[in-house]
Amino acid sequence: MIHGDNTLVLLLAGGVGSRLNVLVQSRAKPAVPFAGFYRIIDFSLSNVMNSGLSQVGVLTQYKPLSLMRHLGTGEAWDFTGRTRGVKILPPRTGFQDSDWYKGTADAVRQNIDFIRAHPAKETVILSGDHIYRMDLDDMLRFHRRKQAQVTIAMMVVPLSEIHQFGAGITNAEGRIVEWEEKPKVPRTDLASMGIYVFDTEYLLRLLEEDRDEVDFGMHLIPKAIERDNVFAYPFHGYWRDVGTVQAYWEANMDLLKIDSEISPQAWGIRPNPYADHLVVDRCPARFASGCVVEGSLISAGCIIEGEVINSVLSPGVRVGKNVRVRDSIILHDCVLEEGAVVDLAILDKRVRIGAGAVVGQGEDKGTPNTACPKHLYTGITMIGKEAEVPPQAVIGRNCVVAPLRKGEDFPSLRIATGETI
Repeated sequence: MIHGDNTLVLLLAGGVGSRLNVLVQSRAKPAVPFAGFYRIIDFSLSNVMNSGLSQVGVLTQYKPLSLMRHLGTGEAWDFTGRTRGVKILPPRTGFQDSDWYKGTADAVRQNIDFIRAHPAKETVILSGDHIYRMDLDDMLRFHRRKQAQVTIAMMVVPLSEIHQFGAGITNAEGRIVEWEEKPKVPRTDLASMGIYVFDTEYLLRLLEEDRDEVDFGMHLIPKAIERDNVFAYPFHGYWRDVGTVQAYWEANMDLLKIDSEISPQAWGIRPNPYADHLVVDRCPARFASGCVVEGSLISAGCIIEGEVINSVLSPGVRVGKNVRVRDSIILHDCVLEEGAVVDLAILDKRVRIGAGAVVGQGEDKGTPNTACPKHLYTGITMIGKEAEVPPQAVIGRNCVVAPLRKGEDFPSLRIATGETI
């Protein structure tokens, strides 16, 4: 194992993540709950921990409070001690928007003093919003073996998806010889995962050359490929950027497959069970006589009286009598009153669905949300944090109910497909 003392980790966790819609109105994307009682950032933090690395800077920006509360002292991931630590690095915000991070490279550039204060042979740069397991120690060994200045984790993706990524063309040794950022006409199926290892001194020189170069994928990586040794570290396994509603829903559903590629427990992914009293104060889940649960993940503190099919329930969810839940993600402490139906929906924390109400009704899943057509277009309906859907209301597909909405905010008890309240 490469000693963690020789490596610094910078975890980028400041993105707005607006494509997750109501889930990011009050929290940063890496703080969005996932798989019951984890948060998205737990996967990156646990990969760092399991790889034996111990010095971490977490770069925050957008709505960081719940993320900071979740990280705490870092104890949940064993980042406490004389040579271990996790440090929150907010932007050096002044009075102007221009003081905020302009891109991934600019975020790291604004924290050069932190890098210099933690001398390390290599700096690993990760994103806080991916679901995956990776041995970063193996990637570091690869980086040193190739005598690379930069190593980029890359994986094969379908050509139809490559336009979402940075794409690299490699030679026989695995060195990247050409780079295209989000190519419209792809020449390769090798996609960047946004995970980098830099020789630290090389990274510092690159950052200080041109302050107008604000993004790794757009600016610094192409420049490095032209001049120096940049290698592709091949990754084989499950990895998903859960930055859209569709990808977030699909990753949660992937958990439920019989031959699932995601296994947070087997992967050694740790949550912070003491943050928000998620698990430690919860009773075991209770299943009433006559309830039906199939192919679902049910967390501690849930009470199930109705039917739950192919769904993920976070701690404390109450599913009342004759309630039907299908293909849905329901976050902490939601209450579904008697006779309610929740079909293909995502409910944020502490949502209440009134008796007999229907969330996700109708066969038309292809009419997108009128306000956010690029967020909701496959039939998923989203209910924001602490909203209350009145009894007997019927909400269609691809709808959005904003956080904190109450019964009096509903213009009628029938909300057509694609509408927003």
